[in-house]
Amino acid sequence: MTRAWSTVATDEERYRPLYARVLGLRFVNPGGVLCFLFFEGAVALAVLLALAELVSWWAVPVLPVAVAAMVKLNDVVAEMVVRTAAQVPEQERDRFRRQMEPVIGRARVPTSARALPGGAASIGSLPGGASPASSRALHGGATADSRGVSYHHPQRAMFDRPNER
Repeated sequence: MTRAWSTVATDEERYRPLYARVLGLRFVNPGGVLCFLFFEGAVALAVLLALAELVSWWAVPVLPVAVAAMVKLNDVVAEMVVRTAAQVPEQERDRFRRQMEPVIGRARVPTSARALPGGAASIGSLPGGASPASSRALHGGATADSRGVSYHHPQRAMFDRPNER
């Protein structure tokens, strides 16, 4: 009864939940708990909604049928994806696998990026690792460290003006 392209073996078919066997699922293989939630959970939800008078009593048989239709549609879509993927040549699969491999290494950070105000700086030091003594004040709160990298530090703007310490 099982087709040759099915993913579930014939011996395992009798151990599958009744819900999956009735729907004839071949590519989606829900376990017992999921099948319970799909059917009995949908019935219970429909009954609760009907008792709360949020929906009509027609929802009790319709909601489980709608859930079953969505599960079967998911199985059909999974079948199409598997069949389409099987038609992709092996060369393309290898190229895709090479592109999707994670790259592990260290990124080089330019010196100017370390001098930004959001960078990691210890308390009492300026962004970029410069100390207040090794920096020179520029106009409008901008500061330059010993390397000549300029940045803006708004909290120090009032102290960078001469004669205001």
